[in-house]
Amino acid sequence: MPVVPLISIILLSPLAAFAFFSILSLTGRNFSRQDYISTGAMLLAFACSVVLFFSVTSEATHRSFEWIKIGQVTFSMGFYFDSVTAIMLMVVTIVSSLVHIFSIGYMHGDPRYPRYFAFLSLFSFSMLFLVVSDNLLGLYVGWELVGVCSYLLIGFWFEKDSAANACKKAFLTTRVGDVGMFIGMMMLFTKFSTLALYGETGIFEQVQNLTAGDMTWLSIAGVLIFCGAIGKSAQVPLHTWLPDAMEGPTPVSALIHAATMVAAGVYLTARMFPILTPGSSLTIAYVGGITAIVAATIAMVRFDIKRVLAYSTISQLGYMMLAIGSGSYVAGIFHLTTHAFFKALLFLGSGSVIHAFHAMHAHHDEHDHA
Repeated sequence: MPVVPLISIILLSPLAAFAFFSILSLTGRNFSRQDYISTGAMLLAFACSVVLFFSVTSEATHRSFEWIKIGQVTFSMGFYFDSVTAIMLMVVTIVSSLVHIFSIGYMHGDPRYPRYFAFLSLFSFSMLFLVVSDNLLGLYVGWELVGVCSYLLIGFWFEKDSAANACKKAFLTTRVGDVGMFIGMMMLFTKFSTLALYGETGIFEQVQNLTAGDMTWLSIAGVLIFCGAIGKSAQVPLHTWLPDAMEGPTPVSALIHAATMVAAGVYLTARMFPILTPGSSLTIAYVGGITAIVAATIAMVRFDIKRVLAYSTISQLGYMMLAIGSGSYVAGIFHLTTHAFFKALLFLGSGSVIHAFHAMHAHHDEHDHA
């Protein structure tokens, strides 16, 4: 099966849609059917993901090339395709395609309609790039791009103070975790002189040769990288940004809180599983367990339908982290997959309920005036 061309199509489809919109915007032109181009690009990526999903084998496919060379240090860029990558590609492309289709009707008539679909395309590309990357540098690039897109989409209606404040809060809170993640990456780079995860000189291979004296150092590096997941996946204490992120359009809430941004932290933790020591795993399990309980109890006393779902998401992410920290990353990825679909549907359903209530109130107001 030609894995390389299919992954190239999956990555380039949403990126090409975003580039097309951007060029049109810079030239001052407008294209009336940008929504169809963006949605078509995601459906093409989804079709390729289905083909890859049914062609996955026990043997992983790994391709990389030299990207940057500084002295004796070489930074490579490439992709790694295995069963976990196949599952994540399916999750991201299916939910993103559904969100694109739902948005055509939901956002119809919005003055910034074309910009919305441009941001969605870039968001989808960023997450897909993060998922297929075979090294920490590429993963970090996708990681930060997802953060920028979430900032742009949460604050899409920036004329509202609540939305403007929510996007800034989300961006700054997740940056706190990302600083820890970057320090953890630098610790691994200092030790292994590479950011590649796979191959004979990759981090996962070199970890096997560490002595018992290095375990404390590796535990600290593992916990620091997990700090990025604490911010992105809204674990305690960096969970406060997620409920406020409800200020964005409802389809964005479905995309961020179901398949993409918050799932990135769980995916990162599962990917870095080979370097997790018993100490760092225990820390991850404790954080996940505490998050699951705290968020669920907060959700019980909320009244806003989208905020209840947001706290529910935080709680479910806690369960995923608890599973990975307990040593069962298979259970964590399984719950990530099932949660992505049912939570996306819940958010899209809540959007329909909100629309219906607005229409009902408008009808009552007209009736009262009459």
